Amino acid sequence: MQKLIDANMKAPEEGENIKIADIVMPKQELDTQYDTSKPDKPDEPEEPPPDMPEPEFDNPDVDTAINMAPPTSGVDPNIGGLGNFASEGDYLPIVKVQPQYPRRAMQRGIEGYVIVEYTVTKNGSVRDPRVVEAFTAKGQPTTVFNRAAMKSALKYKYKPRVIDGEAIEVPGVRTKITFNLAK
Repeated sequence: MQKLIDANMKAPEEGENIKIADIVMPKQELDTQYDTSKPDKPDEPEEPPPDMPEPEFDNPDVDTAINMAPPTSGVDPNIGGLGNFASEGDYLPIVKVQPQYPRRAMQRGIEGYVIVEYTVTKNGSVRDPRVVEAFTAKGQPTTVFNRAAMKSALKYKYKPRVIDGEAIEVPGVRTKITFNLAK
């Protein structure tokens, strides 16, 4: 190490000075040329387009059906109100969280569905979910989707059932959760 340091401690040797020529680019004007020319402006139409008729909104065609199985309890399942909308005795889904597709099922290309049964509590949350039925798209029983379906069901939120101004629990609510791969 000492030799390397001592070797570099000398003054640089004077050598022959070489002059390097200056390189200068001459100034040129660049003319940009395009392959395509600007399109011609379209001619103005001779007559304006006809007026559009006003749409009628008196009777909208709205499908208000809710895909939800009725509870299997002794409570009267009749739904009152106008057009299946909420009345005093209804419970309605507010938030339904999509389940996370299980990695094992995704890698194997498995699709299917799970039917989960649970209790909707007084505050609208879900309690005690359990898998009632789980099948692949080919009709084979499976358990690959069970955990994801139950985790998803626990995140659901409902408008609770109200009878005589008081919220009550609704046991036996069933929901079908379908697992399909994107195509």
